[in-house]
Amino acid sequence: MAAGAPTRTKNENSIMESPSASPLSGRKKAQQSPGSRSRYHVSAPGHCFRKVTLTKPTFCHNCSDFIWGLIGFICEVCNFMCHEKCLKTVRTACSCMAPTLVRVPVAHCFGPAGQKKRFCCVCRKHLEGNTAIRCEVCELHAHSECAAFSCGDCRLCHQDGSQDFDTLHHHWREGNIPSGARCEVCRRTCGSSDVLAGMRCEWCGMTTHAACYVIVPPECGLGRLRSMLLHPACVRICSRNFSKMHCYRISESCQNDLGKLVPTSAGVATGRPICDQSVFLQTAGKQVLKVFDGDDAVKRSHFRLVSIPRITKNEEVVESALRTFYIPDDSLDYELQDNGQQALHSNDILNRNGTPDEKAIFKENVPEVWLLRAKPQDTEVLKVYAGWLKVGVAYISISISKNSTVDSVIKEVLTQLGRQVQLTSRQMNQTRFYIVESRKQVVQVNLLLEGLPVQLSKEEYTDLLQEHLAIKSHLVTITHVYGSQGAVVVQISCFSEAERIYMLAKDTSVSNQQLTSLVIPEIMHNKLPKGGSPLLVFVNPKSGGLKGQELLYGFRKLLNPHQVFDMTNGGPLPGLHTFREVPRFRVLVCGGDGTVGWVLGVLEAVRHKLVCPEPPIGIVPLGTGNDLARILRWGAGYSGEDPHHILVSVDEAEEVQMDRWTILLDAQEVTEDGKENGFLEPPKIVQMNNYFGLGIDAELSLDFHHAREEEPGKFNSRFHNKGVYLKAGLQKLSHTRNLHKDLKLQVDKQDVELPSIEGLIFLNIPSWGSGADLWGSEGDSRYGKPRIDDGMLEVVGVTGVVHMGQVQGGMRSGIRLAQGNYVRITVTKPIPVQVDGEPWIQAPGNIIISAAGPKVRMLRKSKHKQKKQPASLKERRSESPSSSDGGH
Repeated sequence: MAAGAPTRTKNENSIMESPSASPLSGRKKAQQSPGSRSRYHVSAPGHCFRKVTLTKPTFCHNCSDFIWGLIGFICEVCNFMCHEKCLKTVRTACSCMAPTLVRVPVAHCFGPAGQKKRFCCVCRKHLEGNTAIRCEVCELHAHSECAAFSCGDCRLCHQDGSQDFDTLHHHWREGNIPSGARCEVCRRTCGSSDVLAGMRCEWCGMTTHAACYVIVPPECGLGRLRSMLLHPACVRICSRNFSKMHCYRISESCQNDLGKLVPTSAGVATGRPICDQSVFLQTAGKQVLKVFDGDDAVKRSHFRLVSIPRITKNEEVVESALRTFYIPDDSLDYELQDNGQQALHSNDILNRNGTPDEKAIFKENVPEVWLLRAKPQDTEVLKVYAGWLKVGVAYISISISKNSTVDSVIKEVLTQLGRQVQLTSRQMNQTRFYIVESRKQVVQVNLLLEGLPVQLSKEEYTDLLQEHLAIKSHLVTITHVYGSQGAVVVQISCFSEAERIYMLAKDTSVSNQQLTSLVIPEIMHNKLPKGGSPLLVFVNPKSGGLKGQELLYGFRKLLNPHQVFDMTNGGPLPGLHTFREVPRFRVLVCGGDGTVGWVLGVLEAVRHKLVCPEPPIGIVPLGTGNDLARILRWGAGYSGEDPHHILVSVDEAEEVQMDRWTILLDAQEVTEDGKENGFLEPPKIVQMNNYFGLGIDAELSLDFHHAREEEPGKFNSRFHNKGVYLKAGLQKLSHTRNLHKDLKLQVDKQDVELPSIEGLIFLNIPSWGSGADLWGSEGDSRYGKPRIDDGMLEVVGVTGVVHMGQVQGGMRSGIRLAQGNYVRITVTKPIPVQVDGEPWIQAPGNIIISAAGPKVRMLRKSKHKQKKQPASLKERRSESPSSSDGGH
């Protein structure tokens, strides 16, 4: 259960009718009795409004309109502000009650917030400073100190264990939507940049007013992206013993970044608050108490600071503490105890300076540390939640006493809700209890272990795991072996054993190689919608500075996070293995040309294990050159486009074929008599997609590579990267290399005489050096027009740095030397080489370039320009069900 559920839950009518059911605002006067203040109750649960005089421009949280005049109404718990006319239409639950309205709690994955202006979903105030956090999966934003009281209502993105559901309901999130968004019901503007207002479905993107969304049909159609979205009903994972961070493979670096915002003891990622223990503000007429929410909070050192007047009655202190912990119950049912377990009585008065009042018992030293406890009661109320999603009500209430037994509670529960339910009670540490039908549950946890030696047999991998991880053979089975990647997938039939292996693998090295352990979901391919083509997304957050990280966040929000993979956390293999049984899917790679080559290389190695062995691949260019993305019309580089617009472009993209090439370095050809020429070890094999360069071109790439290794933090923008290239080029102006004397070239078994050049480049695509046309567009009867699918390489020479600069400036082209599909190069001296921007020094020997297997399918962005939509529709980023075209 998310933090913030009440300790002793009462029925909603009693909460609304009690004048002291909700905690009081810190702005109250000390001499006022809680029962004497005027309250304005509404139909939305938990709120307790009072009239206030406005001193600055204020907007209504219900309708988002400006509040004209000097009078407004504010909730004393969650700061919900509205017009007097809007009191009757408020439907948004108070923050103190929202957790109790969630039938199936789903934990959030908190990470550091982005740079955009947002509002806290708990206290409704603006997020400022460095303590803001956000969920990596949904649109929940909060202050770090408010995270403990956020509602545990993250998106339900998979079936957990024995869950079974087919339909998907709208997942509404309040506020932080574009100011121009329009309501799907009344067509009026519902968004706001001034307050937390409006509702948005986090699956389909539909936006409405808070007073209108209740009449929207509950079932969600998934909006414009439905054809590429992985439906949650098709994904299953046994997640017990694993956090949501583990299930979604969210990198630990996200948690490390979050740890910089608050001390690690805060446990913000798990929803706990923290306050600076060294700060106790003592202002005129005020004092600050440190309050713990029960014994468990004391053990964890999790407390809240409560500011009260120096002369304050006990009931007002208790009520302020309840407000701080978002507990909407009657203050008479609670008490505060000091460390000595001495409780304040109802007629006690805190007075730090002493007073003639004989009822004051802490005259000299008022304890600054208190425990908030519920008073013992003869009967308690449990809220009972249905364990399945097809139930009309959120919960029912069951009264229990000291004489109640588990059997009696279960019997009453089964009578009212059915055979499978979950019970909830908050005893200061937020706990939900589950009861289910007694039956044997099949446990299947799948872990992908990477970093093992390559090209071993299944038996050898089993022995290695037994040696380093001490796996229990009767509980652990190797189901898939990826020998070329040094990876195996193990299926574990025990939760505790799965957790042990997962944690141990992260601290284990095999042959000096650190292991990687990932929880892998199961895609139930038989439940996938017919004609659908879910999108598999790979993001390299190290590319493009911080833009890669923001894209990762954006795609997790718009799609199912189980179809979005962080390349720094296991590479491409986890995603390809997860989608291995999906009959038809597309791939989107967010990164530079090197990242695209990485994905294509792993795909080539494991394609024989995929039901869809040749998925088409699109690109979001995050690198420096991005030559492949340019010729496929994805642009010269990512510049902050809306992730939703990118996904729509991928959905509308056209498929094209592209050649790939295999480069054998230090290769020895077989002679006519069948013998090899002094060949001692296998040749190094490299796959090439864009181009292969020798000489000055590769030397510049090598200088850039060394500079980036020395100071990687500086290489976070394309402008800086190109500046480093330019500097390296200027240093080579006086450099001369007689490359034609250091190598021999054969194309299609024909010797090619080389002119005096410093660089030799083999082109597979008509883009080189950040978009330059090295081959040129002039017609030539000797050669055919270059294409990416013609099975031919173009061979071009450059005379030096000046020539390369002229080519990139569009003033010249390279020296055309040959065109063919089989190349052999003999190198007589060590020479710099580069393949798709990855450079190294190659020793003397032979190099052979030949076609690599089947052509790959790529996605080329469509030239078709959509009709310009109104800004409000773009910002809505959704389609109404009535205007839906049924998919792509």
